[in-house]
Amino acid sequence: MRGIGGSERHLLTLLPALAERGIEPVFIGLDDPAWNPSDFYGALRVPAVRLPAPRDLDPLLLARLLRALDADVVHTHLVHGDVYGGVAAKLRRTALVSTKHNDDPFRTGPFRYVERALSRAADRVVTISDSLRRFTVDRVGVPAKKVETIRYGLDEPPPAWGDNPPDPIPAGARVLLSVSRLTPQKGIDVAVRALASLPEDAYLVVLGEGPERDAIDALARELGVESRVHLPGRVPDVAAWLRRASVYVHPARWEGFGLAVLEAMVCGLPVVATNVSSLPELVADGETGVLVPADDAPAFAAAVERALAEPGFGPAGRERARRQFSVAQMADRTAALYRSL
Repeated sequence: MRGIGGSERHLLTLLPALAERGIEPVFIGLDDPAWNPSDFYGALRVPAVRLPAPRDLDPLLLARLLRALDADVVHTHLVHGDVYGGVAAKLRRTALVSTKHNDDPFRTGPFRYVERALSRAADRVVTISDSLRRFTVDRVGVPAKKVETIRYGLDEPPPAWGDNPPDPIPAGARVLLSVSRLTPQKGIDVAVRALASLPEDAYLVVLGEGPERDAIDALARELGVESRVHLPGRVPDVAAWLRRASVYVHPARWEGFGLAVLEAMVCGLPVVATNVSSLPELVADGETGVLVPADDAPAFAAAVERALAEPGFGPAGRERARRQFSVAQMADRTAALYRSL
């Protein structure tokens, strides 16, 4: 467990909703001691067992997990959960479900053989988008008959855990917001390049940390837009920034789902995103936002200008989120899956 990302937000929403439906969820966290996940556990509203996981390969962790495991269904998430939870479930002869959260190219490398073996032990594999289902079946090699899609659900933006610090964004600025890790996958460099051709009152704000921070800062200086790029890192009140934003930007090169995009839609923001992976399942091109090819900064800039000029995109996105991506739909389908096993 390394704090709150998209999959963690998913669990914080799903688990209490399952409890409301008669399921008794217990979260077992495999905690990396190098990180402090107190914000996640502070927000978790179901019982939890925390197991330290200081190493990738740790037979003692499996032994501790076996002692902690007492369930009718084991539902695993992310690589370490899949491996340790999958082995423990089979040793305990317990029904096993595994959710796949991303289409990272890592999954098509040598690890795909591990994933195929784990999928043979699983009763069902859940993917969070149809695009991810195709990736899991066609490129990873998981049997299609075991895989079904249950999309993320969201009804409201994330709650604040404090007040945001002061920032340099001037009043009246048009904020292009992204909530994203600073990694090559997320394509923030494309948004910076697009910003260079947008009007001076447009500012790019990216909430998140990651290894690309220095490279993004250097690119902004090179393009002369460093004063219009704000990287505050993680902030306590994401919803406050969503209320300030004029458009949400998501220039990802691949994406398992795009929960932050759904947050923006829930808040009534128009979205400009790349036409990759799952994003066309969220953003209705020309109705709730604009989709563009990946790694195309001029097209991205043009799409931002179009989104800023279209007042109907935001309300249409909010309605689409309410109709197709509710927490109730996600929880009902997950509870039905458990009961079917």
